[in-house]
Amino acid sequence: MTGTVEEGAVETRGDTRVRHWLLCLPQPVDRVWAAMATPEGLVGWLARAEVFEPRLGGAVDLRGLGAGRITAWDVERVAEYTMESRGRVRFHLEPAPPDDTGSGSATTVRFTHEYEGDYEPGPWRIRFERLLTLMTA
Repeated sequence: MTGTVEEGAVETRGDTRVRHWLLCLPQPVDRVWAAMATPEGLVGWLARAEVFEPRLGGAVDLRGLGAGRITAWDVERVAEYTMESRGRVRFHLEPAPPDDTGSGSATTVRFTHEYEGDYEPGPWRIRFERLLTLMTA
């Protein structure tokens, strides 16, 4: 499996917008979790973690994305970061079903970014393509 990155719908709820992405990554959940929920993993594709307290309510400060709190934390399933003025980003991980060849472990990531007003989110496609490169190296 080589992996895929698919941009989904953008929902509007009053002043709030929600962007959806679906990622299929050719690595097991524990490796994908490490990329999305540890300072060592995040720096490889998203941002340097200036502060990262890996627990519900913990502080997080991701360079370029801002500071905030961890608002959902279910180890190897859900990591959610709510950033002041940048909105909420959520990674929901689940084991992917085996591909047609039955080879290897893979992970499906359902990503959402919820934000308000005129804020335009960063280049998620570029970030996810970096993640995909990291996961296939």
